[in-house]
Amino acid sequence: MDSYGNEGARRDEAPSGDGGARGGAGAPGEAGARSGTDARDDGGTQGGIASLSLPYQVVAAVALALIGVLGCVHLGMVFLHVAPSNTVTKQHGKAIDEWIYPEFEQNWKLFAPNPLQQNIAVQARAEIAGSDGGRRTTEWIDLSAEDGEDIRGNLLPSHVHQNELRRGWDFYANSHTDDNRPNGLRGQLSERYVRRIVMLRLDGRDLGGRVERIQLRAVTRSVAAPAWSKEKTDTKPYYRVLPWWTVTSADLPMGIRDDAMGGTEAGK
Repeated sequence: MDSYGNEGARRDEAPSGDGGARGGAGAPGEAGARSGTDARDDGGTQGGIASLSLPYQVVAAVALALIGVLGCVHLGMVFLHVAPSNTVTKQHGKAIDEWIYPEFEQNWKLFAPNPLQQNIAVQARAEIAGSDGGRRTTEWIDLSAEDGEDIRGNLLPSHVHQNELRRGWDFYANSHTDDNRPNGLRGQLSERYVRRIVMLRLDGRDLGGRVERIQLRAVTRSVAAPAWSKEKTDTKPYYRVLPWWTVTSADLPMGIRDDAMGGTEAGK
């Protein structure tokens, strides 16, 4: 009886066991279904431009296309600038120069066999028109020395303080004759570039009036030979003084242009 009862108990437990087995088998199926649903949800979620609404997708696509076109145009201009003379550069040389100079000029000075052995300081002075109608001329302002002070002790000096004025002056000197006559378009561009640099440096100074004219000069001193060298070096300063330039609205920083007066009130 006990054995029969035990056997009956086992038979009675069997359906429950089968059901448990079926239930166990069903759980992975349900998990798989949930996993599939999650996978579909993840697959339906798109990132990047595709996640934007249609109008924003159009704007983003147009912006990327314009950036790509601009990049291709710039690379093409640089290539034509450094390439040997050809039909394209002969026909469109002016447009290429206007695109390249002065910000994107290319040269081989990095590989020059004779590094510079001179210190060149660029100085400027201004003719000021006072509120009383009188005119006066400022002292020479050493712009290169001010850049040197900004660089000295600075672990991460800006490219502007290191190279803007120096490269601007090199651009001017290499595109003008000794009597300060421009050599074509490059010379004219260099004059405008240098004038804008000087007016940016004068902006914000309390000069006591309106800047009407500016004048530049370069002071060149050869670097003295080391003590152990028998070479004799002339370290006397030599000056190159440029003619006075009348300030126009094109020479002023964008925020203070005054088309009517063609000048700027210093210290604004």
